[in-house]
Order: sequence, then C-alpha cells, then structure tokens
Amino acid sequence: MADLVHKRGKRQDDNGLGGAVDFLLANARLVLGLGGAAVLAIATLVVKRLIDRATSSPDEDDAKAEQKSIEESWQDLSLIKAVPKPPKKQSRADLSESLLSPSATLPAQAAETHGHPTSLETPQVESRTLLCLTFQEKLLSYYRNYVTIPESDVALGKQLAKDICIELQSFLQNKCPELPFGSMFLSGSLCDDLQVVAADHVCFMLPLVFETTLWSLIPGEDTIVKDPQFWMIRRTDLEYFPRGSSPWDRFIVGRYLSSNVINEALHKMLVASVNWPAIGSMLECLIRPVVASEELKLEVTHYETQLNITLCPVTEAGDKVLLAKPPKGLVENLWRQSFYRSEVSKLKDLDAADSGARRCCLKILKGICKNHPFLSKLTGSHLTHVLLHLSDTESDWAEEALAARFQHVLEALVGYLETGFLPCYFNSQINLFCELLEEEIDEMGYALYSAVSQPDLLLQEHADK
Repeated sequence: MADLVHKRGKRQDDNGLGGAVDFLLANARLVLGLGGAAVLAIATLVVKRLIDRATSSPDEDDAKAEQKSIEESWQDLSLIKAVPKPPKKQSRADLSESLLSPSATLPAQAAETHGHPTSLETPQVESRTLLCLTFQEKLLSYYRNYVTIPESDVALGKQLAKDICIELQSFLQNKCPELPFGSMFLSGSLCDDLQVVAADHVCFMLPLVFETTLWSLIPGEDTIVKDPQFWMIRRTDLEYFPRGSSPWDRFIVGRYLSSNVINEALHKMLVASVNWPAIGSMLECLIRPVVASEELKLEVTHYETQLNITLCPVTEAGDKVLLAKPPKGLVENLWRQSFYRSEVSKLKDLDAADSGARRCCLKILKGICKNHPFLSKLTGSHLTHVLLHLSDTESDWAEEALAARFQHVLEALVGYLETGFLPCYFNSQINLFCELLEEEIDEMGYALYSAVSQPDLLLQEHADK
C-alpha cells in the first residue's frame, strides 16, 4: 500500500514537472524561436533525468515511460531524424569480394534504399575481365581479333584471283603468241597464309622464258649501280645470232633486256587491249586497270570484296629469281632479285623445327604497320629479315615467349633504322633500306623508339579506331 502511494505521489510530481516543462517550452518558442527552444528543451530534459535518478531508482515500467516521454518531446520539436545503422565491419574476405565484384553490391544497396528486399542473384563477373591484361594477352587478342582473316574471305580472294589469272593468261597467249610466256601463277602473302587484316592483294607471276644461249645474267656488283640486289640481263652472241633471233630482242636497250620496256608494253595491253568489262561480267565482278601507276596493277571489286592485283614479269636462272621491277631512277635495264620464296620457306622451316611463333609475330607486326602513318613503309620483307636475323641469336620462339620476342624485334628494328642499313639475311651485302628516304627512316625510327618502352601503345592505336 505504501509503495502504491509512493508511486502515485511520484507520478503527480512528474506530471507537475512535465507541465512546468511544457509551459516553459511553449513560452521559449515565442521568445527564443525554434532553435533556442530546442536547445532549452534538451537541457531541461537532461536536468529532469538527473533529478529522477538521484531521488529514486526507476523500475522497468518507469524507465519505458520515461523513454517514451523523451521521444515524444523530441518528435514534438521535430528534432528526431532517421539515422542509418552503421555498416557492419567487413572481414578481409568480404572486402576482397566486394573489390573484385563491385557491381554485385549495387543492386542490394539500391533495394535497401527503396525499402524492398532483394531476391535477385547477383551475376558472377569473371575477375579476369576486370583486371589489366598482360602484354602477352594483348598481343594474342590483337592477333585473333584484328590480324587474322576469316578463311572464307581468303578462299574467295584466291578463287577470284585464279579466275582472272586464267583469263589474262588466255589473252596474252592470243595477243602475243610469239612471246614465250610461261604459265602464270599466284604468289604473295595471300597464298602463304601471311596476309593480314583483309584478303585484299595478290601477285600474278608472269614467267618470261629466255634462250639460255642468247642471254646471260650480270651480277649486281658488276653493273653500273654496284648494288648486288639489282641484276642485268645481257644479250650475247649478236655476231652469230643478230637481233631478231630472239623474240625478246624487241625489248633490248643497249644490248640489255630492259625491264622498263617490257612493263610499258604490258601496261598498254592491260589498259587498252584487254576487254575487262566482258571478263568482269562473266566473273560477276568489276575489273579496272590502274592507269597512273608505275606497276602493273588491277583493281577488282566483287560485291563487298576489294582485291588489288599486281602483275610481275619474272625470270629464273638457277636459284636466282629476278623481277622486272627496277629501282626508281634513270636506270631502266635493272632486274630486282627477289628473296620472297626463300624468306617464306626459311620462316616456315624454323617454326616447324621448334613449334615457334615467328609467323604469328610477323603477322602482328604487319598488321601494325599496314595502316600506320609512318610504319607503312616497312614491308613484309623488311620484317621477315629482321625476324630471321633475330632467330640466329634467340632460341626460344614458343608462343609463351611471344611478348619478349616482339619486344626484341622492335629493339632490333630501331637499331637497323639508326644505322640506315638492314642486311639481307641471304646476302649481307644487300641493304634492304636502300630505297627508303632519309626522312622516312627518321620518322619510322622515332615511331618505333617511342614504342619500345610502351609497345602496347602500337596495339592501342588500332583499338581506338
């Protein structure tokens, strides 16, 4: 009974104190404003709680009632704000998981923000795609996605070239039956699985058959240019076999067979004599001879396929292959020695011997140089000879070492460009850079020197296009 009376007296005291607080707060709002009233209310409630704790030991019901009273007072003053719970401390495993898949936490956070539980499973993202690729992986990706040509495109290019080659051979035999042409054949990177980016060019090799008793080869060292790469073909025994004894005598300039004169005669036939519209209609393509060109070129369009064809008169004597492709200048009787057949054969044999990736490395380099503003002057022959030289000093050409070998090729190229001399692998006296201008060598050297420290920039230039 005494406890009941004590509790009732306490509640009356609380009601009296609460009324005084309410009166004080109501007047404070008018005098101090909302901000001042808030501060005064907090101070008053704190003092009240201190007095209650000092005078009595609150039981469980009084504590709940007091807490409720305080909350109602805060709500009355509009001072209670929703405070989010502090995030749970994450373990090291949780941290690593969230770093590897940040997108997985976003859906859950968005659902909590809107107050809706999420039941969707977060997609599993491969961590590999979020990590930086190694240079080795970038090279292989570049090779697969940019350099490699679909087999269907290669087959279509070859078939189209073969059909045109047959028609051109037939025309030449009918137009010039007196000239002993050999059977034309296709040549070039398209036929040797070394073409890159697009199946867009091929060579027609037109063999010229000479009488061995009437013609002799003059090595380049013995010619007026003193360049071992450029040979001359001399007419012999004119005293016993005067001009006209050989069908090729009409192309002689100063007792030497002129590659320029032969090219000019063939150019006139390609431009003015061949009925290309009729051949194109039969093969369902458009064929146009390139008029303003120093080489014998044809441009072929077959639906979306673009094919450039180069006609190359060629003669062989033993292991020497000479093309009617003289250097730029006044000398028009020179024949260029070609090492293409030896280059391809040697590269293929080296890769077959150690399961190497030299051809893969070559195709990547050709893909980079193909449309580069400066490096486009570097031909497949230049790059092949650099690889062959490097194969003499580097033994590991496995695919796993592709990045290291690629880096070494760039460094070797920079060295050759600095000296302006790239020796032919099959004849070290031949400089394969001899026809490049000094400005072109400087531009290529600077572009490659800049790429030696960051070779992946060469790949990035194509990725940005």
